[in-house]
Amino acid sequence: MKSDSIEPSVYLNPLQLAFKKAANKQNAIGMKAYMLNQFEFYGIKTPERDAIVISFLKTNRIPDEESLSSVIKWMWEQNEREWQYAAIDIFKSHQLLWKLKSIQLIQYCLTHKSWWDTVDGIGSDWLPKYFLIFPEKQIPITQKWNRSTNMWLQRSSILFQRSYKKKTNTQLLAEYIQQHQSSKAFFIQKAIGWALREYSKTHPEWVKSFVESQNLAPLSKREALKKITI
Repeated sequence: MKSDSIEPSVYLNPLQLAFKKAANKQNAIGMKAYMLNQFEFYGIKTPERDAIVISFLKTNRIPDEESLSSVIKWMWEQNEREWQYAAIDIFKSHQLLWKLKSIQLIQYCLTHKSWWDTVDGIGSDWLPKYFLIFPEKQIPITQKWNRSTNMWLQRSSILFQRSYKKKTNTQLLAEYIQQHQSSKAFFIQKAIGWALREYSKTHPEWVKSFVESQNLAPLSKREALKKITI
């Protein structure tokens, strides 16, 4: 680490103190159960956690990309799930520091402590922005993810365009869905349906025609057609 880079544990100490102060053991029990007992929680509900992170960021900015990467990885290593949620917000708020190589950190976070909550948070807050800044990486990276053996990378490749609306690359969407339409994995079947449902808000005719031409799982098909009335 460069001499002028920040030490993650020192930088994040005020946030850690705020999290501990706001901790609620009763909430934590319910939140842990909801996530199938995979993660520990402080028990801080989303509105309060968002307020804490926003307040922290007002006076605690990160100076460079190297420090940003170190901070996010430190947060990802912590046991309480609120750290990963906050990491998504902090990385998003430092978009001006993102570099081409930031995709390495993004992929790290997608493939470590992976579950739908963080994977979809990254899919909403990081991926669309990264591929907007570095459009030349969109196809190479998402093709690699789609063909990988990691379910969460597969899911991310299918869902990363869900906010693109008229800018959706339908050829890519179709290709990535067709690659996995026979998958038995719930999170892949759900991702296919979700991606198509979102695009149906922009182009219902395309989605309806695509669904009719494919052999999608019942769950995927049901989700895809949920918003279509034509």
